[in-house]
Amino acid sequence: MTTDCLFCGIAAGTIPADLVHDDELVVAFRDIAPRAPTHIVLIPRRHIGSAAELTEDDGPMLGRLFAVAADLARSSGIADGGYRLVSNVGDRGGQTVDHLHIHLMGGRAFEWPPG
Repeated sequence: MTTDCLFCGIAAGTIPADLVHDDELVVAFRDIAPRAPTHIVLIPRRHIGSAAELTEDDGPMLGRLFAVAADLARSSGIADGGYRLVSNVGDRGGQTVDHLHIHLMGGRAFEWPPG
């Protein structure tokens, strides 16, 4: 845990969030500025700055992260219609919190390419 990281604070329970999932590896919560009718942020409990820092050793955590995303898509009612998973890396990639996270968004149509 990094003490100045917003998402580490959410994972530790010291910063409030609308949690929808919480286990030993993954925490998920509703985005405070949703860009779709369903917009959930999934994070690893352990601090990892971004996808650029991942190694093969992170495989089990990533498997859990994506499995939880699929479960949440089903339980949110967006799985059948389709949804988007997004992970931004770095400033130019649009990353605003330096903690690996995946946005699960659905409930509306998305265009390609994204903006």
